[in-house]
Amino acid sequence: MLHRILITGLLCASLVFGQVNIFPKPSYFRETFRAPETRVELQGPVRLKDFVVGGKLELSLRAYLELVMANNTDVAIQRLSIESAQNAILRAHAPFDPSLTASFTSTRSKTPASDVLEGAQTVNSLTQPANFNYVQTLGTGTQYNVRFTGQKLSTNSAFRSFNPALNANLAFSFSQPLLRNRGSYVNKLPIMVARSRLRVSEYALRNQLMRLLSDAENAYWSVVFARENLRVRQSGLDLAGEALKRAQLELKLGALSPLDIYEPQQNYARAEIDLSQAQFNLQQQEDALRRQIGVDLDPDVRKLPIVLTETVLPPADTSTIDAEKMVEQALASRPDLKAALQNLDIDDLSIKSASNALKPDLALTGSYTSQGRGGIFYDRRNVFNDVGESSIVTQVIPGGFGDALDQLFGFNYPVYAFGLQLRLPIRSRAAAADMADAVLSKRRNTLTARSLEQQVRLEVLQAVSQVESSKAAVKLAATAVDFAQKRREAEQRKYDLGTSQMYFVLQAQNDLVTAESTLVQQSINYRRNLLNLLLRNGQLLEERGIVLQ
Repeated sequence: MLHRILITGLLCASLVFGQVNIFPKPSYFRETFRAPETRVELQGPVRLKDFVVGGKLELSLRAYLELVMANNTDVAIQRLSIESAQNAILRAHAPFDPSLTASFTSTRSKTPASDVLEGAQTVNSLTQPANFNYVQTLGTGTQYNVRFTGQKLSTNSAFRSFNPALNANLAFSFSQPLLRNRGSYVNKLPIMVARSRLRVSEYALRNQLMRLLSDAENAYWSVVFARENLRVRQSGLDLAGEALKRAQLELKLGALSPLDIYEPQQNYARAEIDLSQAQFNLQQQEDALRRQIGVDLDPDVRKLPIVLTETVLPPADTSTIDAEKMVEQALASRPDLKAALQNLDIDDLSIKSASNALKPDLALTGSYTSQGRGGIFYDRRNVFNDVGESSIVTQVIPGGFGDALDQLFGFNYPVYAFGLQLRLPIRSRAAAADMADAVLSKRRNTLTARSLEQQVRLEVLQAVSQVESSKAAVKLAATAVDFAQKRREAEQRKYDLGTSQMYFVLQAQNDLVTAESTLVQQSINYRRNLLNLLLRNGQLLEERGIVLQ
């Protein structure tokens, strides 16, 4: 049964995609007017102590990969890269967001009269308009506008019948594109482009995670190789020590010339140097491994010895890999190839968007306005008398803003308007250049996708060849170790019988150490080549049981 490794992150602060506060919900005011949270809280590495056994950090390959996915900082960085693409989808919906505009103005003015018709020598007026405007664009491209205007006008003019005069207007208007930007499809092209780019980002994330996982697993096998190489060098030191002790005993008994003691001493010193280098190399590789799983961030665990449970064994699978099947899997699974093909979808959308921009802008417009008036009505006579005196008010009828609203919603004073608006680009070089660029981009991306397909095929074939070569190399290295062991035993026996020299015995021992080191190296190369094959055919995450969320 395949267990799944779910990727978790180190970063504990991110915007949840799609959560947008809407007016007038309480959360709208709370989120809009509060100070943005800019503090980033980093979590420490997790689950490290679950693998501490007997004061040592014991890791199988699977446990190690779980810790890499949970604690590796580079993995967390890559996971954050996809959120920008998610935010771009949210941003692409912005043209369809409604907006409400409100305004109120109070203006007091005093102006000298220019003629008697102004009704006073000094006209003193107070104007207080209030406007509310709601605008929204629908997915079909239709833009509608609802506007309400209320106004109060007070003046000292003797000719005013309503003073203060209260006016109310309610207007509905729309504009429907008939050529450019007509229909839901063309208006939602930016959203579709953003979604396609999100898929490209997801493929890029998958590709980067595979490479990070490959680097992390290679670090694991580097430690295994350093550990096995240390074991081989320790064995070589033991053999060199036994040879030196025997030579010293023979020198003491007089069976060996004093001039012949230098060679086993030099051989032992060389073995000590090799062992010391192997120890330092193991320490360096373990430090790199600790960084991969975040152990260096935990002071309680980073000093613990690391024990890797995976062993280096010769390949048990001797069957030949079907190269063409691997190529087919790669062409169907490689995320970089999927991203290249997804770019072609973006190019098609860009071409349609550029084609839309080339069309004339013809729109059907319409509006309907209802209006009403209220206020205190002054019935006057002798408005224009011979002596220039003020008019005489014969009756005052009280009223208010409610009268204006009654007339407004009674729709007694409507204003209708319909029309066509045409904007014909005689010559649009920018739109023509955008169309040419969109077509050129598709041609370029098509060739890029084909080139990538060729590259994928080549990489998979080379990876298969490397795996098959590693199988043969491991088999030959195992055979070489067997022959080197037999030769060492033979040279030792001949030396015991007096038919060989110490030089040949030491050379046989060194050849055995070299053969064992080569076997370890070839076994690790086989593991790495298998890993490279999984990377090249795009199956690494599935084979390691890693699921992206």
